[in-house]
Amino acid sequence: MPFRKLILMSKQRIRLFVTGKVQGVFFRQTLKVMAKKNNIFGWVKNLKDGRVEAVLEGDEDEINILVEWAHKGPANARVEKIDIHNEKFINEFSAFDVLY
Repeated sequence: MPFRKLILMSKQRIRLFVTGKVQGVFFRQTLKVMAKKNNIFGWVKNLKDGRVEAVLEGDEDEINILVEWAHKGPANARVEKIDIHNEKFINEFSAFDVLY
């Protein structure tokens, strides 16, 4: 039987606050599609001050893909700034939801 190397993925949880023209441009829905594609769980919602907030849980590599995407957003978005807060991974979610 050949030797198989065990690869452990680092789990991560982050909270994003995205500033710019990020509401009314399908940012939340596109982030949800990207999250599902990359096996990321959590939620995304609009804030009253015009920002978008998201909590993401999953493998570090896949979260990095979403964070990189979030710096650009969908076609009509104009992302000015992203604040990223690392949080303790607690495996809280079983899906990715858009909150209203």
